[in-house]
Amino acid sequence: MKKLLTSKFLLMLLLIGAMFVFAACGSSDDDATGDDTSEGTSEDANDAPAAEGGELVIATLSEAVALDPHGSNDTPSSNVAYNIYEQLVVQDENMDLQPGLATSWEMIEDTVWEFYLEEGVTFHDGTPFNAEVVKANIDRILDEAVASPRSFLFNMINEVIVVDEYTVQFVTDYSFAPLPAHLAHNGGGMISQAVIEADYEAMADGGDPGATINENPIGTGPFKLDYWNSGDEMRLVKNEEYWGEPAHLDSIVFRVVPEDGTRIADIETNVAHISDPLSPSDVSRIENTDGIFVNRTPSVSLSYIGFNVQKEPFTDVRVRQAISMAINKDAIINDLYGGAGIPAIGPIAPNVFGFDDSIEGLEYDVEAARELLAEAGYADGFDTTIWTNDSRERIDAATVVQDNLSELGINVDVQIVEWGAYLDDTAAGEHDMFILGWSTVTGDADYGMYPMFHSENHGTPGNRTFIANDELDRLLLEARQNPDPDERQALYSEAQQILVEEAPMLYIHHQEFLIAVSDDVQGLWQHPTGILMLKDVTLAQ
Repeated sequence: MKKLLTSKFLLMLLLIGAMFVFAACGSSDDDATGDDTSEGTSEDANDAPAAEGGELVIATLSEAVALDPHGSNDTPSSNVAYNIYEQLVVQDENMDLQPGLATSWEMIEDTVWEFYLEEGVTFHDGTPFNAEVVKANIDRILDEAVASPRSFLFNMINEVIVVDEYTVQFVTDYSFAPLPAHLAHNGGGMISQAVIEADYEAMADGGDPGATINENPIGTGPFKLDYWNSGDEMRLVKNEEYWGEPAHLDSIVFRVVPEDGTRIADIETNVAHISDPLSPSDVSRIENTDGIFVNRTPSVSLSYIGFNVQKEPFTDVRVRQAISMAINKDAIINDLYGGAGIPAIGPIAPNVFGFDDSIEGLEYDVEAARELLAEAGYADGFDTTIWTNDSRERIDAATVVQDNLSELGINVDVQIVEWGAYLDDTAAGEHDMFILGWSTVTGDADYGMYPMFHSENHGTPGNRTFIANDELDRLLLEARQNPDPDERQALYSEAQQILVEEAPMLYIHHQEFLIAVSDDVQGLWQHPTGILMLKDVTLAQ
């Protein structure tokens, strides 16, 4: 089986980062089996014996946007979909690639990958999983009529060839080393071919792409949808016919609880087993409460404040640089996030292939920012808005931005937008400034930079700053096409330098994921991408 050459390198960096940067954070990715039970995973949080069955209740900040794995690109949707659908490849806690619905794979030519599939796997509807299904799924993602926001993951694929029932080939336009890592993304979740065909039939009658799949999400995963009460909760139930080792839980409920205090109260009163996310300001409360612990996970994510570079006055790079220099991001990290994470210089974290520690970011310098604004013609400031969803930290960060920029005469109106509308409207470019995050789920800079900054990915795929820079486009395209790791690294270094200078966003930090977990929960761990791993979870008797 071929694996990315960077997998061991990623593991080394993750461990080093955990030792030196997250010394107070409990567990690193490698501690996912529970070396530090008070702040690691739930493996040994309770000595009580685990039981088969039971219902796990997760109080979550935001609702899933869609259950079509090809039709959404947000973590709340992925957290649910990961349990319904499966990919050909999966990543373990160290970001190493492991078999999923594929047993093995290899690059047989520079532009041809061959995958060998599990036999005897069936979907929730009883239909078989095979090479034809893989082709139907990838073809759908790349179908312009479907307009999948995750098409960028696979747009290097020119053709999918069914070799036999359980062998499939991906022919790419150019050599693309990260393809197995991209297939591990849950955007590559395999949907029943029968449901795909039904969705196309509905589209032919004027329906929206994915509408049929959202109503009837059929995968091969260990759980399947029971019901979805929009705005309230969603319930998954155990797939009794699962092809692999079955899940232990009978069911999982994802309950939408927007208020941090209510989520905490729910877990304190045993209404919920998990509160996701946990605000850093609530960590001490959880640590001082019997029966609950804090689960900490170093991540490959980025939190950022973005600018719409196609809207005045953010079309002027001096304005973007000035605002970046006027915002005290160290105060945001330490005061709002409780120091849970490391400052970001650019878009990708140190444990991601392509990171360059020699790149220097824009320094916090209010006077220099004032001079840049005057040079751009905004000596007296201007009026603008900053959008956020209802995350407490993001709202507080928006307030910090508001306060910091008032020193430059910039009047910022903080607007809190419902999550679904937030994604839709930032994708449509209706914003000025906004607060959001991105997780480099493949562990490769291609995913952390190409969807976020290449001009062909404006809007839903990830480029919500709407930056369009020809040189940056060239570098990102060359880097994803070049099979040589050293040459790719050099290209990404150049790209990161451009992104510092162009300042389409203020790169805040690479956060640490925090969730509150009941001691009754055992076997839980959170992936560095933020996904809750629930298949092996049990509840204490």
